[in-house]
Formats: sequence, structure tokens, C-alpha cells
Amino acid sequence: MNASWEEFGWERLGHGVGRRRLPGWDATVALVAGTDGALLYDTGSTLREGAQVRAQAQALLGRRVTHIALSHPHFDHVLGTAAFSGAEVYGAVGMAGLLERGADELCSDAVRHGVPEHDAVEAAGVLVAPQHEVCGEWTLDLGGGRQVLLVNMGPAHSGQDLVALVPGSPTVVLCGDLVEESGEPQAGPDAAPSRWPAALDRLLALGGEDAVYVPGHGAVVDAAFVRAQRDRLAALFGVS
Repeated sequence: MNASWEEFGWERLGHGVGRRRLPGWDATVALVAGTDGALLYDTGSTLREGAQVRAQAQALLGRRVTHIALSHPHFDHVLGTAAFSGAEVYGAVGMAGLLERGADELCSDAVRHGVPEHDAVEAAGVLVAPQHEVCGEWTLDLGGGRQVLLVNMGPAHSGQDLVALVPGSPTVVLCGDLVEESGEPQAGPDAAPSRWPAALDRLLALGGEDAVYVPGHGAVVDAAFVRAQRDRLAALFGVS
């Protein structure tokens, strides 16, 4: 590392793993570094935000981001992707087609939530769809023994939810908006509420009791928080 995580407003989660809470919507971006590659989980809500994250990653790691995993196809998580030229982009199966067809809708959603229209139009015009779609699980080898497991959680918060599991001490689980801490979980028109509690059961089975769970929005939480949120969602949506 060429600089400390904290120097750039990032939170260190483990060796070679950190995240930043972006301003505006409190969305998480996370970095996982190996000896040969670096994974960024989500890219922010504008090209400007993505470029800032890119510069910080370069300063932190001394090299560029080589892989990107997109947690789900909502504007505050994907519109910065074009700032990372040459990176291999991963998403849950179906996400590429959705982004290719839905750039205008994503732009409108961003503006409706407060992104300046110029920034939203600019980002949507160069929107990057995943080149690699994860159907079940996909292991990325970043070198030096650093592996990251990408897991398609099936429809839940959105139609295409992808989590990243980073083994270590502690194990880190990047949850996307399957888990939210700084606000209540949001079920929009693309959500599958009846399947959301089961996705959180699977998330807990993947990470275990001692993992660090990183929400799409808000502070890092533990397994007990995820389990409690799962139970609230089950009660809210009338599923077991």
C-alpha cells in the first residue's frame, strides 16, 4: 500500500480490503487487493465520483483497478463504471442486457433522486455493461493467495443481486443493497420481496457468524444484524 486507507476517508476492513461510504446516498464502494489484481465492488453514481474512486484506488494500491463487480443495476452503484477503462466487469446474469436496454431509465432515476442532469446524461451515455455474467458462483484470483467469490443471489432487492465473499481474518461479505444499515431496505419495482429473506439466509450461510457484513448503505454490521433484518423483511412481506 502506498498510503493508509484512512488518509483518503476509507475504512480498512482487513488486510488488503477496505471500503468508502460515498456522499449523497451513503453508498458503499469497496476495494480488494491481491498481488496481481484489484477488485472494486460498485463504482458510484457519476463519472466524476468514479474518477475520484479510481484516483484514490491508484494512490492506495499503486496500481489500477483490474476487476469490477456490480452489486445490482441501480444508478448509485453503476454509473461510475466507465471511469475504469480496461477493467473486467462482472454482474449477475441478465444485468448486461438490462443495462444495455435501460440506460435512459437509469438516467431518469438518477435525476429523480438528485443527480445533476448533465452528470446523469453523461454517465448513462457511456454506461458499461458487464462482460462477464455470474449465473451461480465465480471465483476471481487476484494473486498472492487472494481469492474473491462472486455469488449470484437471485432476485431479491433487485432482479440481479451479486455479493462478494472475501475469505480472511475476518471474512468480509460485500452485500450490496441486500443489507442496509443507514436506512430501511428498499423494495422498488424490480425487487422480489418474497425471495429476499431466503437470500439473506443464504448470505448468512456463506459468511458465517464471525464475518464482517458490509451493507450497500451504512455502517458495517454483524451476522446478528443481518438475521434481524431478515426477520423484519419476512414479517413485512408475509414470508417465513
